[in-house]
Amino acid sequence: MSEPTDVPISDESIRLGQFLKLANLVESGAEAKPLIVSGMVQVNGDVETRRGRQLAQGDVVTLGGQAARVSSGDVPDNLPW
Repeated sequence: MSEPTDVPISDESIRLGQFLKLANLVESGAEAKPLIVSGMVQVNGDVETRRGRQLAQGDVVTLGGQAARVSSGDVPDNLPW
């Protein structure tokens, strides 16, 4: 797996389902829910099944071989996907 892509958030935390959409790992919350519940999403290397899990700066979310890291500040939107 490649190095995680930094995805900036405007607040101090974000919910997992929202972050998956923001990072373009899924198209919608409706798509995120079954992926999370079925154990296909990892946070910091551990399977996470709670869509409402609060993420903070530095957390790394992995889905299907793609990884995105929660960051703050003005990181340019250079997502490879």
